[in-house]
Amino acid sequence: MAEDSVVGNAEVMKGENARLSSFVGAIAIADLVKTTLGPKGMDKILQSVGDPNNIKITITNDGATILRSVPVENPAAKVLVEIARIQDETVGDGTTSVTVLCGELLREAEFLINQRVHPMIVIQGWRQAVQVARAALDAAAVDNSSDPVAFREDLLNIASTTLSSKLLNTEKSHFATLAVDAVLRLKGTGTGTGDVSKSMMNLDYIQVIKKPGGTLADSFLEPGFILDKSFGVGQPKRVENAKILIANTPMDTDKIKIYGSRVRVDSMMKVAEIEEAEKQKMRNKCNKIIDHGINVFVNRQLIYNFPEQIFTSKGVVSVEHADFDGIERLAAVTGGEITSTFDKPELVQLGECKLIDEIMIGEEKLMRFSGCKAGHACSVVLRGASSHLLDEAERSLHDALCVLTETLKETRVVCGGGCMEMMMANAIDEQVPKVAGKAALAMESFARALRKLPAIIADNGGYDSSDLVTKLRAAHSSAGKGKEDPDNTKRFTGLDMRTGNIGNMMELGIRESYKSKLQVLISAAEAAEMILRVDDIIKAAPRERDRE
Repeated sequence: MAEDSVVGNAEVMKGENARLSSFVGAIAIADLVKTTLGPKGMDKILQSVGDPNNIKITITNDGATILRSVPVENPAAKVLVEIARIQDETVGDGTTSVTVLCGELLREAEFLINQRVHPMIVIQGWRQAVQVARAALDAAAVDNSSDPVAFREDLLNIASTTLSSKLLNTEKSHFATLAVDAVLRLKGTGTGTGDVSKSMMNLDYIQVIKKPGGTLADSFLEPGFILDKSFGVGQPKRVENAKILIANTPMDTDKIKIYGSRVRVDSMMKVAEIEEAEKQKMRNKCNKIIDHGINVFVNRQLIYNFPEQIFTSKGVVSVEHADFDGIERLAAVTGGEITSTFDKPELVQLGECKLIDEIMIGEEKLMRFSGCKAGHACSVVLRGASSHLLDEAERSLHDALCVLTETLKETRVVCGGGCMEMMMANAIDEQVPKVAGKAALAMESFARALRKLPAIIADNGGYDSSDLVTKLRAAHSSAGKGKEDPDNTKRFTGLDMRTGNIGNMMELGIRESYKSKLQVLISAAEAAEMILRVDDIIKAAPRERDRE
């Protein structure tokens, strides 16, 4: 075993020590999220450390959220955290799967290295296994984008499968319909064709509003945009054919500012004149805004009483203190631009919508913008018993929306429930006898790692994983062979976690995005290969600057 050493100011961990440290750190991260995998995975409570009077608690089973919240020092563990983050940003789902698969690959690699198989031989076998697995995945993928009805059904099944492992599992059919309707509105046509413009798939056009109260089943999809603000005092509660000026400008200078300054006057009349000058300045600014030909003014900052009175007298609805995220979305969906100066109205892009009215959600009043210029905009209103529940519901819905938008771009779908993992593992096993040398051992280890995923899903559901995985393997081995499976339907066999048995995933409607499954396969293999190639870990402080 190579010994650690110190070179200059750097500490060097060599050989087996470095490799063991990498394996232990990465496998520990994979084991951390392993119990959250599958439709019956457990949740984690994330508790912030700091001020005891301001402790933040998050309850989730989302792999990316868990790993993002865990401080990690081991360099190999950071690689797994990074691939989970990229999986979340790229596809939205599969963050736990990619982490667990990478951990299982490293566990198999550790066993092979203990058997004196060189890491480069292991990597060679893994690369061959990835090619075989990817070919099997491509062959099993189905594309129904030419049939709008079938494609919508695929999207509903993908959303239901994604939400099955989330908090929204109890209302997954309701939320799957919400997510599919919202995403198809983004697409603009509502049909399943593969040619999708990237600009049309901007998730910012889907506003998610969380309002405590009611139940999850009370959540709904509202066409148009909802702003969490109310109309001003004495202003109309309904505006048709709205011309909207969206601004980020101070509207609070109607009072004289004397803090930190000294004003010397010889009478109170002089003070009144100064205040009147300030009001005239604000009056001129309001008139410039009104001259844009608008009937709605939405401002990021406060609007004091005096300018609000001016707007009301001119029949202009004014909305103050709209949060920055809110006005960014509002500008996007109404086709307007956020403005700070008002001297050149011809250069200002106004937002447009057919109707602005007031709605009630629970006991709160909000503004609804209907008939927006970007007609594919919509809002999802989430209801629930607590803020923790709503936060997790938002994360779950966001994952489903991300997966669906990616499926509209890459329209192929595959079966879920461990079906693809078993199919890829069997395809690799069929190629192993044709490979000479120790690389065949690495290919076998890759197949074993893939089979671990359905085993973990079964374990998390409280079922006998050994029994289910052997049944699943036997079903895939006999797929398409003679009288046992003349219709070749056994290749769709996966785990039915509702009954604790195996079943046909096509009939059960358990689907997953092809892109998500492919990304899990490739990212996990590449991350495991990167960690496996490490033979030294060098810890060095930043080089000190020469001081003359």
